[in-house]
Amino acid sequence: MKKVFATLIAGLFATAAFAQTPAAPATAATPAASVPAKVETAHAKAVVKADAKEAHAAVKADAKETKAVVAAKTEVASAKAEAAATKSKAHHKARKAKADAKLASATAEAAPTVAK
Repeated sequence: MKKVFATLIAGLFATAAFAQTPAAPATAATPAASVPAKVETAHAKAVVKADAKEAHAAVKADAKETKAVVAAKTEVASAKAEAAATKSKAHHKARKAKADAKLASATAEAAPTVAK
């Protein structure tokens, strides 16, 4: 059993030694290669900036829309409250007029009876 483990461990070490790849030679950065990198970086920055502006404009538009919706809902609620108050006043006036009419009718009926 010891020989099996020793063989397996030796096999692992052997494959590990041969599996390593040699280090890649270091390449010197040339000024010509650095210019496209700078252009690419500038382009990436411009794209990010444009995306940020677009996102900011979208957020601003959403906020405006939300504000308009809230204002409209507030206006509708105010109009409903005003309509309810007007309706209540109208009902109150109608009841008062009805009561006055009944009183006048009762007075008119009672007055001729008393006069006879």
